This record gives sequence, structure tokens and C-alpha cells, in this order.
Amino acid sequence: MVRIGMHDQGLPIKVSPTTNDFPTGSTSFPKIIIPGESDLLWVRKDVTCFRFPGLSLNQQLIHGVFTRMGGLSDPPYNGLNTSYTVGDSAENVNENLSSIKKAVEAEHLIFVDQVHGDSVFVIRRDHLDTQGEIPPADAMITDISCVALMIKQADCQGVIIFDPKRSVVANVHCGWRGNVQNILGRVIARMKHDFECRPSDLVAAIGPSLGPCCAEFVTHEEIFPENFRPFMVRENYFDLWAVSCGQLVEAGLKEENIEVSGICTRCRTDLFYSYRAEGKTGRFATVAMLC
Repeated sequence: MVRIGMHDQGLPIKVSPTTNDFPTGSTSFPKIIIPGESDLLWVRKDVTCFRFPGLSLNQQLIHGVFTRMGGLSDPPYNGLNTSYTVGDSAENVNENLSSIKKAVEAEHLIFVDQVHGDSVFVIRRDHLDTQGEIPPADAMITDISCVALMIKQADCQGVIIFDPKRSVVANVHCGWRGNVQNILGRVIARMKHDFECRPSDLVAAIGPSLGPCCAEFVTHEEIFPENFRPFMVRENYFDLWAVSCGQLVEAGLKEENIEVSGICTRCRTDLFYSYRAEGKTGRFATVAMLC
């Protein structure tokens, strides 16, 4: 059993319920254009992040995919590392998490011990009050406002799933093991069971992760089920973005309600951490919060 990760340094900051942008006080985020990803909404203040255009239309949701740019961590974690378990100093990680929490103006920034499994943790109000022990998980769901759910990544997908009608959000850590276990389908089943969400109402976004250009699995015949075969783009290379889209559609989402960032982390280590490209490295964050 592990204790829920909660980063609550400083006084809580109230979130404005009327904006679909990151709350910025009197200072606006200047947009920046990064070649190849210009359709995404790139913003920068103390740290650099982007938002999905479709998700940003929902005023009940604040979200962001934070790059490695900014932050205090030294090489090889240089930038905005969010993980305590990769060898970075706890002091640097604390400051990096404070920067993310401040950027989204969250009362709570919550993360769990990710283990490449299929467990789903539903966050209720009593978890915030007691900070009780919970099992490891790779997905979080909540209907509580001002609670930022954070997924840590370095090639795995961060998948945000949002119900604009029921005001429920999930944030999912989905690597190839998560795809094999269909963690996305399990999350949607929990949203249906616990919150009466209808899959056809859900919207989803798949963030930067290992792209089909670099997702080589030489042992795929041993680790992937047969139904992954149509997603092999060339010998030993797979489109895991398409796998996730297929699993979301199979669970009931409309194809037009799914966004994909299209950024390969192994190709873009200038922006994101990549375990495959760098080995010893940090973890970047995908954050989603109801407001």
C-alpha cells in the first residue's frame, strides 16, 4: 500500500469557474508557436505547456500538458521533472510541483504510484480530508472541483477523459502495458458505474508519447495480443495512438470527440522527457482539473 501523493504547499488558491484557460491573474500567457504542433494551444509563463483545442472549449475543465521547459532540476532531469523516484532531489521536485500547482491554481495536486497496471482510483472528498493509504494505480477519476489530477510520463501516454454533462474527469497513464490491459476501457466502465456517465458524451485527448515512428517492439509476438496486428505500421513498429483511439471508440466514444497531440516524445526530447531516447531522465506532467 502507498500513500496518495498530494502536493499542498502554501495556501489554497481559488479557481475561477468562468474560464477555460489557465487562471492567470493580471498576467496573460503569451502564446508560442512550436513548428509541427501549431494547432495546439501553446502557452508560457514560468513554465511551458499546451492545451488541446477541443478540451479547451469546456469551461468546467482546466488542463495542461507541461513540457520539461522551466523548472529547477539539473541534468539529466533538466527542467520541470515531476518524479521523486528517478534520482532527482526532492527539493527540486517540490519546487517544480509548486510551479505546476500555481499554474493551474489548484487547491490540491494529486498523483499516485504508477505501476503500468490497470487499476483505477476514484477520488472522493474523504480522500482529501484523510490522505489515507491506497493501492498503486494508473488512472484517477473525480467529480470534485479544484483537484488537479497529475499523470507523470516519459514515453507513455497521458489520456484525459472528460464528461461535460456530468462534470467528471479522468486522467490516465497508458503505456503499451496499459493498452494490452485496455486500461482506457476500464476507466470508462468506472465512469459509467460510479458517475452514470454515457460514453457517447465523453471527450478525450491523447498527449505526447511514443509515436509510430519510434514505437519499435521486436518481441511484439510475445507481448501484444493478435488484435494489435492491424496497428503495425512497418515491421516491429506500432501506432499506439491508433490503438488507444480504437479502444476509446470500442468503449463508446465518438471518433470525432478524440484529440491526439501527434507529438512523439522520443523525437522531441527538446520538449519532453523520453526514457527510450535518454534512459536516465525525468518525467513530465499531464494535468486535468474541474473548476
